[in-house]
Amino acid sequence: MLALPSKPFQDRILGILSGARASWSVSSEMAPRVTALLLLPLLLAMPPRTTGCPAACRCYSATVECGALQLRVIPPGIPPGTQTLFLQDNSIAHLEPGALAPLAALRHLYLHNNSLHALDSGAFRGQPRLLELALTGNRLRGLHGSAFVGLAQLRVLYLAGNQLARLLDFTFLHMPRLQELHLQENSIEVLEDQALAGLSSLALLDLSRNQLGTISREALRPLASLQVLRLTENPWRCDCALHWLGSWIKEGGQRLLSSRDRKIMCAEPPRLALQSLLDVSGSSLICIPPSVHVEPLELTANLGEDLRVACQASGYPQPLVTWRKVPQPRGQPQAQVQLEGGAPGLGGQAKATRDTGSGMLFLTNITLAHAGKYECEAANAGGNARVPFRLLVNASLQRSLPPPALPARPAGREPRHEAGSMAFLALGPATQTAVAAAILLLALTALLLTSMICRRRRRRKKAPAPPGEGALFVNDYSDGPCTFAQLEELRDERGHEMFVIDRSKPLFADAPAESPADRSPAEGPAPGLRLPTRVAYEIHC
Repeated sequence: MLALPSKPFQDRILGILSGARASWSVSSEMAPRVTALLLLPLLLAMPPRTTGCPAACRCYSATVECGALQLRVIPPGIPPGTQTLFLQDNSIAHLEPGALAPLAALRHLYLHNNSLHALDSGAFRGQPRLLELALTGNRLRGLHGSAFVGLAQLRVLYLAGNQLARLLDFTFLHMPRLQELHLQENSIEVLEDQALAGLSSLALLDLSRNQLGTISREALRPLASLQVLRLTENPWRCDCALHWLGSWIKEGGQRLLSSRDRKIMCAEPPRLALQSLLDVSGSSLICIPPSVHVEPLELTANLGEDLRVACQASGYPQPLVTWRKVPQPRGQPQAQVQLEGGAPGLGGQAKATRDTGSGMLFLTNITLAHAGKYECEAANAGGNARVPFRLLVNASLQRSLPPPALPARPAGREPRHEAGSMAFLALGPATQTAVAAAILLLALTALLLTSMICRRRRRRKKAPAPPGEGALFVNDYSDGPCTFAQLEELRDERGHEMFVIDRSKPLFADAPAESPADRSPAEGPAPGLRLPTRVAYEIHC
């Protein structure tokens, strides 16, 4: 597409062509052809204007269309005079610094349905004439007021369908002429009191389909020109903090809400769930003031130690817990105070997670500067409560120094054990000694049992058992039964526990006499018993 020359330059060319045509006496039929032939090389020789179009984009008038091209960055070569730029339905994840700087004449910028996850400070500083900005359907998680610096003329801002969870104070301060703010279909849980400060011209605010549980009167106070307010489809917590909203809607706020937008349904407490805020009486919107508990109220710590102190709070709605160090007299150092999982502060205050109702004060590497008075404060819409806590630092005792390092061993020869390891070398000396003693005692017990079993087996194998399992045969004699001593000796030899002669039950009436030669020499004669006999009796054990 050829660029046309300026008007003075066109007049000059036509003058030259008129003189040439008059001197050459060209017929009227050939005049247009001669003019075109003479104009073509002059136009080709002229420097073209920078009115190009980015590759794959479509350009017409002051509009550039680059939508649905799978772009990852803003394409170069966009004409500086562009007033409307379509970049929707791409994969742009970040606005490179200076990418939009040449587009000072931009009026409408459409970046919806991309992958933007953050906006840098001053991202739109070079667009002072921008009237409409569409950022719907991206992945924005947070907004900072510095991102909108320079948009003093902006009228409409689309931020719907992102992942916003919290709107900080003064986020939209640099857009005094903004008229429409679309924030629906996010995950906004907290709207800080000054988040909408500076929006005195705002006529439409859409906060529907978020995660708002409450909203303060101060948050909407800057909206002097508000005409449309949408708050539906949020999990509203109907307590004393929303009492003002119900009264405001009933008194004069109805003009801002359509019939559909007036259906502000309660999600909490359970007794009011699924009821409209406008149908709930003011006496039912109650709060329970917080109560705070810190145990112990005073604690002594040694230098170099770490300390955690829990502050438990209860109430409805769930209180917000804050730890604060009471300022010390001037000249004394301030200690570092940090809530577990939060950012450290220098003697200031830090906030706990509102969902838990408890804040953990976490002090690391305690020094003398940490000593002093602290306060744990819990606050909700029903009031606040605080409990003091005093920390004393023992300057005379320090944490024992670690033992000197042993000479380095070759890698792989002795493994290192982490804390909590069940390896024997990872146990303490006292535990190692106890384990070793227990193992030794078990070994001695096993050895003793083995010895007793072997001894009993040797006794039973000394002589072959007589006929009859479990019985001992002795000879009868005329001078009475065996004496107790004789039976004891027989018990030692045979292994029986007790012997009783039952003379009424002869075992063998005609038992052959046992000669000394037939008796085993290892068995030996039984004292007091005569071997040759004809009658044997059973001795029971």
